[in-house]
Amino acid sequence: MHRTRHTETLELGTLERQLLNDFQHHLPLTPTPYADIAAKLGTSEEAVLAALHELQGAGAVSRVGAVFRTHRVGASTLAAMAVPPERLEEVAALVSGYDAVNHNYEREHRINLWFVATAADEKQLTQVLDDIEQRSGIAVMALPMLEDFHIDLGFELKWT
Repeated sequence: MHRTRHTETLELGTLERQLLNDFQHHLPLTPTPYADIAAKLGTSEEAVLAALHELQGAGAVSRVGAVFRTHRVGASTLAAMAVPPERLEEVAALVSGYDAVNHNYEREHRINLWFVATAADEKQLTQVLDDIEQRSGIAVMALPMLEDFHIDLGFELKWT
């Protein structure tokens, strides 16, 4: 579960706004993506990295990176767990500690912790899910995708 930290003191300058709005799509797939972004924005790679770090620290950005269609590269699954409420933070932190886990979140239901896990292949994916189950003592339900529906979640941001 990635709990977003909200802060009243985060000031979004021109660079931060451009990063949030203009790079929701088409992250440069080059050896130097941040330098390429910096060149497009007329700034330095260091400034881009610092701004992204600040945005992540403030909870405005949870992840920066490419998103690949499911099953085009490696293996992935949506997974869910029924975690006792008093253990939710502990188990969410455990799940988030895996490099194979992209994100996790709480749902208001008996099955209350959901996450997406990815690995190089099905065998490694199963190992990750089995390890989470063993370490937490809670069953992990794998819910692999059966049919692909692509929903573009990028949208033009409006600044007030």
